[in-house]
Amino acid sequence: MLRIYLLLCCSVFSFTVIAGDDVWLLVDTKALTIEVKKGQQTLEVLNDIAIGQGGAGFKNHRGDNVTPFGSYRIGWVGEQSSFRKFFGLTYPSTEDAQKALEQGVIDRVAYNSIMIAHRYHQVPPQNTALGGRIGIHGLGRADEKIHKSMNWTHGCIALTNGQIDHLSQWLGKGTVVKIK
Repeated sequence: MLRIYLLLCCSVFSFTVIAGDDVWLLVDTKALTIEVKKGQQTLEVLNDIAIGQGGAGFKNHRGDNVTPFGSYRIGWVGEQSSFRKFFGLTYPSTEDAQKALEQGVIDRVAYNSIMIAHRYHQVPPQNTALGGRIGIHGLGRADEKIHKSMNWTHGCIALTNGQIDHLSQWLGKGTVVKIK
């Protein structure tokens, strides 16, 4: 097990790489489902998730309300979140950073910071022009009727409280999450 610490905005994030049992998540932003997978086998499907108000795709900037496509890992777990539980993703990825640099969304300093974080299995900077704090979370005290009627997040993937409690049995730091 490798434990590395990253100092971000006066907070220390520990991202532990855990040799897993090949359980990973596939988030389908069109079907609004999360598949819990082991290898290529689907163990479970969670329906009626919500994504960002801006849909899914490449995030152009912080605050665009887009859920990013790509492959990430769970970088931190917030058990005391106002959203019940929060599983923070290692967004932005190296691919996100490369595309953002090419498009002039981030500068070389931000790009290098993201690349170094990933190289050393750290949570990448969460305060670049690409935004951050993208994760999978519950509703907390939010209205479940709104959750079922629209995509309402700022780019995260939301589940009901019951779903996030159930899903948490499969998740930990280092779990792969693929968003398509």
